Amino acid sequence: MTANRRNTVSVLSGLALATTLAITGAAQSNGGPNPGAPKLAEDQFKNIKVLKGVPADQVFPAMQFITASLGVECDYCHVRGDKGLEPEKDDKKAKQTARKMMEMMFAINKDNFEGHRDVTCYSCHRGAAEPVGTPIISDTEEAKPERASAEAAKPVLPPADQLLDKYLNAVGGAAVLQKVSSRVEKGKITANGHEFPIEVYAKGPDKRISVMHMPNGESTTAFNGTQGWLNNGGRPHMMSAAENDAARLDADLYFPQHVKSLYKKFTTLPGEKIDGQDTWLVVGRSEGQPPLRLYLDKDSGLLVRLVRYAETPLGRNPTQIDYANYKDADGVKIPYKWTLSRPGNRFTIQVTDVQQNVPVDDARFNPPSMPPPPGETKPASH
Repeated sequence: MTANRRNTVSVLSGLALATTLAITGAAQSNGGPNPGAPKLAEDQFKNIKVLKGVPADQVFPAMQFITASLGVECDYCHVRGDKGLEPEKDDKKAKQTARKMMEMMFAINKDNFEGHRDVTCYSCHRGAAEPVGTPIISDTEEAKPERASAEAAKPVLPPADQLLDKYLNAVGGAAVLQKVSSRVEKGKITANGHEFPIEVYAKGPDKRISVMHMPNGESTTAFNGTQGWLNNGGRPHMMSAAENDAARLDADLYFPQHVKSLYKKFTTLPGEKIDGQDTWLVVGRSEGQPPLRLYLDKDSGLLVRLVRYAETPLGRNPTQIDYANYKDADGVKIPYKWTLSRPGNRFTIQVTDVQQNVPVDDARFNPPSMPPPPGETKPASH
């Protein structure tokens, strides 16, 4: 398989958070001395030095956060051998430095921010392997706006509840939305210049499965109402808690109606122009959860962008979904196009056919039987 082909498969296999876990075939916490307790990083992976005590399913998301923060690939720190990465090796200086930087980050937050994760890898690196320590001089001198009074500068923001109600009405209203019991969408997914067929099956209230038909087989992402799972090339992976939260959000067939109940507090902030349209930003927050950011079109009230976050030991991994080309489907407006973006990859799904209220068997959403746990876990380190 060529490098370009490997990259394409990697990108297209991600229709849920942390899909790299499925591609790399991370071993699951099956059995062990205490099956009820989450497996720790040092129990599952070799050569763990800094991330001891971290749940094993958080190791790969943490590595994803590092690659996004530094704008690098895995082999920046890890040795690449004939058969792929050899993460257990400590041959590269960058890996030693990464360990020191993680320890420094933990110490800064502990000693200066009461243990809150206010400083992360991205705070200094900003997408570059080498942090910039000197202010950059702009090529052009921009006129600084005159200082306005606080009253004049403060925009008048509509209440968040009002904007969320407008969003619900814009898609058709609660009564019409509840008449939809299932939805089957067919179309194509595009990434890295390649296109593949895709099917998305949804069943109320919260079951969803997407199936990509790729040259090397099907790639599946699903949520059965309780548990999310992925299957890429016959290697099933049960989602972690963070992945599950994201999958549950995507699977909610009645999201415009339910969104108010998902978070304790919503606030309105000025939005930004998205595809030429002005937006309001509504942010949902609950104690102990990452925020949810919703960009709502000022005119239509429709959702044009959603940004959610997955917690990792090092920082939050963002996922952005842009929605476009809304059309009427049995009285409900749904996007026929959405683009999912994460640091380092992006893909677009274009729907060509929609059927609603058609029979969809519940068994379709159930995960395949998991393979027996391997005798030797796949190595990784940090």
